[in-house]
Amino acid sequence: MSIIIKILGTLVALEYFYILYLETFATASKLTAKVFNQTQEELRRPTVNTLLKNQGVYNGLIGGLIFLAIFLYGSQPALMLLMIYTVLVAIYGGITSNPKIILLQGGVAMITLIAILLGL
Repeated sequence: MSIIIKILGTLVALEYFYILYLETFATASKLTAKVFNQTQEELRRPTVNTLLKNQGVYNGLIGGLIFLAIFLYGSQPALMLLMIYTVLVAIYGGITSNPKIILLQGGVAMITLIAILLGL
């Protein structure tokens, strides 16, 4: 696996860890409210708060799997599958929530996937 692919994949993983932070640890913060275009009051609602925290854990696990694929296993096929998953999740988020998500959450993953397919 090339250094370019490792760097790009690491950026995707870090993005997922940032989402983990926002959703699980800074759930009702001003920053999270701004990022998700919600009020802090809405984010403090017990049901919303619980849902975000759970979603954050899933995002953190994806980030962890990306790190494992890159640094523990050095598996380009595993990384490619995780990038495909990330792109699909971003497309779904773009369709169901906000079109900007496609590029914000899926942009670096798309570049990583292209780099893998081109053999960079």
